[in-house]
Amino acid sequence: MEATFFKYIIKHSWRQQAALLAITILSFPFLYYSLELPKLIINKAIGSSDFPRNILGYEFAQIEFLAALCLVFLLLVGVNGAFKYIINVYKGRLGERMLRRLRYQLFGNALRFPLHRFRRVSQGELVAMITSEVEPLGGFIGDAIALPAFQGGTLLTILVFMFIQDPVLGTAAIALYPVQMYVIPKLQRQVNALAKERVRTVRRLSERIGETVTVIEEIRVHDTAELHRAEFAALLGKIYDIRFKIYKKKFLIKFLNNFIAQLTPFFFFSIGGYLVIQGDLTFGALVAVLAAYKDLSSPWKELLDWYQIREDTRIKYDQLREQFEYPDMLPEEQLTPAEGTSDPLAGRIEALNLSVEEEGGVKLLDGASFRFDLGERVGFAGGSSSGASTAARVLARLTAPSAGTVRIGENELAQLSAAVIGRRMAYVGPNAALIQGTLRDNLLYGLKHRPLTPVAPGTGYDPVEAERTGNTTSHPAADWIDYEAAGAADTTALVQRAIEALKWVDLEEDTFDFGLKGTISTRDHAALAHLILEARKVLRHRLEEPRFKDLVEPFERDKLNRNMSVAENILFGRPVGEVFGLDRIGDNPYMRQILDQVGLTDDFRRMGYQVATIMVDLFEGLPPGHALFERFSFIDSTTLPELKALLPGVEAAGIEAAEPADVARLMALPFQLIPARHRLGIGLLSEQMERHLLDARHAFAANLPAQYRSAIAFFQDDAFNTAATIQDNILFGKLVYGRQQSQREIGALLAEVIGALELRRPIIEVGLDFEVGISGGRLSASQRQRLALARALIKRPDILILDRATATLDHRSQATVQAALSGDPARCGVVWVVDDADSAGTLNRIIRFESGSVIEDKPLTDGPPMPAVEPAADQTVAPMSR
Repeated sequence: MEATFFKYIIKHSWRQQAALLAITILSFPFLYYSLELPKLIINKAIGSSDFPRNILGYEFAQIEFLAALCLVFLLLVGVNGAFKYIINVYKGRLGERMLRRLRYQLFGNALRFPLHRFRRVSQGELVAMITSEVEPLGGFIGDAIALPAFQGGTLLTILVFMFIQDPVLGTAAIALYPVQMYVIPKLQRQVNALAKERVRTVRRLSERIGETVTVIEEIRVHDTAELHRAEFAALLGKIYDIRFKIYKKKFLIKFLNNFIAQLTPFFFFSIGGYLVIQGDLTFGALVAVLAAYKDLSSPWKELLDWYQIREDTRIKYDQLREQFEYPDMLPEEQLTPAEGTSDPLAGRIEALNLSVEEEGGVKLLDGASFRFDLGERVGFAGGSSSGASTAARVLARLTAPSAGTVRIGENELAQLSAAVIGRRMAYVGPNAALIQGTLRDNLLYGLKHRPLTPVAPGTGYDPVEAERTGNTTSHPAADWIDYEAAGAADTTALVQRAIEALKWVDLEEDTFDFGLKGTISTRDHAALAHLILEARKVLRHRLEEPRFKDLVEPFERDKLNRNMSVAENILFGRPVGEVFGLDRIGDNPYMRQILDQVGLTDDFRRMGYQVATIMVDLFEGLPPGHALFERFSFIDSTTLPELKALLPGVEAAGIEAAEPADVARLMALPFQLIPARHRLGIGLLSEQMERHLLDARHAFAANLPAQYRSAIAFFQDDAFNTAATIQDNILFGKLVYGRQQSQREIGALLAEVIGALELRRPIIEVGLDFEVGISGGRLSASQRQRLALARALIKRPDILILDRATATLDHRSQATVQAALSGDPARCGVVWVVDDADSAGTLNRIIRFESGSVIEDKPLTDGPPMPAVEPAADQTVAPMSR
């Protein structure tokens, strides 16, 4: 980044700034004549009697001459307005382009940060700096040169006009400008200093909020909420003091500007009036000068505002440079995607005298030396402070050694490009990091180094505009997947590889379950939908067997399903979109009409009030996450206070006279009840209520307006329901609640039917589209870890580094992963950080670490031990076992 913001602007937009300047200069003659015309109209057209006049061969009477000048004046007003429009649009586009460039550059710099930098800056700070803090810079970029040129030129044009009319009035117009030019900058510098302090304090506030979210469990455990409130209040108080000082200074500047602006007309009226009375100045000239002065205040004010904004942006830019420029950042070339494929790593990994020292002087590695063949399965054994994990991170180039070297074959590890590291090595740490997206997105993430095919048309992609703003011309909609790296020839083979990788890490069954709970469209999966309907027929026949007969309650149009919610029972289908969503269905006009028609409105009001009362009493004092919240899933720790707050008002006014919004909120509750599961004693299971609900179902379907037909996917015996899950489509019913064996036995039956019809793989493919949530929040810790392992394995690295990556897995999953790594699927060298040699599994060499040094290096299979690596003369290391 350039040293100053103006240098940055000139470097990246000098052509556009020059064009703006040219358009600005071109507008000044038109501006001048628009100021001159009012005087001509008054003195020559209105105040003169010298008519008719001959102009350019045409003879004008007084009225015609006045009309002609007025039309010219109107034309000039339009021309000046057009100039302003063109200049403003051009400035806006220029500002947005430069803002896009700056944000992209800041994001690119963040990708190049040394990893220890992320321990000093919070996620919230980076987000705020790249998004909101640079926003004012984009607005200023278009104005940086054009505005002072345009407004300064406008100011100069008006002053020239005023001096031509009368030098005394011209002098009076600018008499107080020196005062403003001296006082205002001094005050502005004080405001700038306060603004800089405010930004620093707001960042500290952001850090405090992020820290509080991170340690919320510790706050609860140690009862330190009041301490955090006090610290937060102190920062808020400091921000208040700073902002109040800024307001006082800013409004003082505004007061001075306004006072001086109003003082100048005093000179015009007094001096100008005197000159007119004395006959030294025409009345038209005085009127023109007054009109010109009215226009003079605007550019002067714009110039003062520009100066204030320029100082603000200068401070912001300087602070951004401080945060986004570091001497030990990765070279920018490291982020440039490499063409083609990199050569495989081969030979021996050799580390000599590795040392890693933290900023506080603590040595994580102290003269550690080791070597092993690339194809070996090596264990780095040691506790959390032994240095084993640090050595693994050095090999993965996630931690830079403060001393020592690592060689892979003939190459220095530090000299290998990012393309080689990303393609030929894989690292999985103890806490897997996932991106927001699908299971498939995360599984194939390690294969997406650069786009391999052009982006499809119709995506709105504009590579020319991207290049013009310094952005990458790559587009996320292109095909980025490196099929060759995964050992796949096409998409079909890649899916097979993905399923194999999931199987290696014991995640195949979980993905199959995700697929059963997923939905598909018949347009994209017509063959699969047809097979699912076949599975429904087979399963229905099997469900007639005595051991399965009462485990599933089927969907029947003329019978209430007690294991389905009241909303689904009335709809007899699944909502598509938000129109009949559970949070809106109680307030939907058509649903309210149906309830009125079948006489259920009063019952739903009563039941809603009863449910709310019971829930408030039942959950009073229970902590968030209690098992009851899972049973009554329509109530959570955030909903409960809302219900508790509205009940007193409803009780006081009566349910019929309560606020409509409160009534709608209560009426939404019965729709979410499942009769077999939520037995609350409110009459939901009575025969009369069942009849009313069936009447509502039939009336709802019979009278459904055309605009709502696409908002419901009805259950039909011979049709696939695109809004229902695959499991519900196969079952065409609901598991009976309260039967311990139903889920297990029906699950086994489903698997049997699915296997017989060869549906397992297509359903797993649907499971690959399961959304994992932000940072994988919808997966368990074990699932996240196994997915990260599969992601590393599918790209077939030459060396796989596992830093306690299986510590959170159960014994079965650990055994599955060990079997995969020891067998043919992995085909790579492995460095596995383990606590001790006993947990080494299928490894064939152990290198033991203690206090940052290697204390033992021995094979676990037959063969001589590796010879010790001789340390440098100035290093001391523990001798290795032979």
